Amino acid sequence: MTDTASRGRGRPRRTESADTRDRILAVAREEFSERGYEKTSVRGIAKAAGVDSSLVHHYFGTKEQVFEAAIEVAFAPALNAPAALADGPPAEVGERLTRFIFGIWENPTTRTPLLAIVRSAVNNEAAAAVFRRLIASQLLRRIASQLDLPDPELRAELAAAQIVGCAMLRYVIKVEPLASADMEQIIARVAPVVQGHLTGP
Repeated sequence: MTDTASRGRGRPRRTESADTRDRILAVAREEFSERGYEKTSVRGIAKAAGVDSSLVHHYFGTKEQVFEAAIEVAFAPALNAPAALADGPPAEVGERLTRFIFGIWENPTTRTPLLAIVRSAVNNEAAAAVFRRLIASQLLRRIASQLDLPDPELRAELAAAQIVGCAMLRYVIKVEPLASADMEQIIARVAPVVQGHLTGP
């Protein structure tokens, strides 16, 4: 019996290096960033990573699951947003959250994968479903859990909508004058609205 037959198709060899999964995930992030969800395939990810496509399925499952694993890593900086709410007086929570999220968008290193995520979510329902699930379970619910007020989840979603909407216009659609406006000016105008959603009546 061959080694492949004994292992079963898609199973990594015992001698497979420990970083194979990480390499596949890194390639998947690049592929989704450059090509978007629609044009990225498991076969393409496998080819770029130098592995068989069955190995990608073994580690991650379906294309949707590969996408979810890839964007979770790319979205990781934004998941620290709830900490920004807790670190300071309640009267300044809107500014802290707004400044934190826009700080991620302003950084080219973190902006590039976020742009890929947003574009994929806008253009494909499967990608949008993954994005919604990640946002709801790992970000908005954590923010809502810190709000000791009525309708905490709605408040968190409205605050996020305010910031994400501005980010879409500035970084994705690039509407002027918002696209080239000074960041401090944007924060000064957006933060009070976010504050109202999070702590207002």
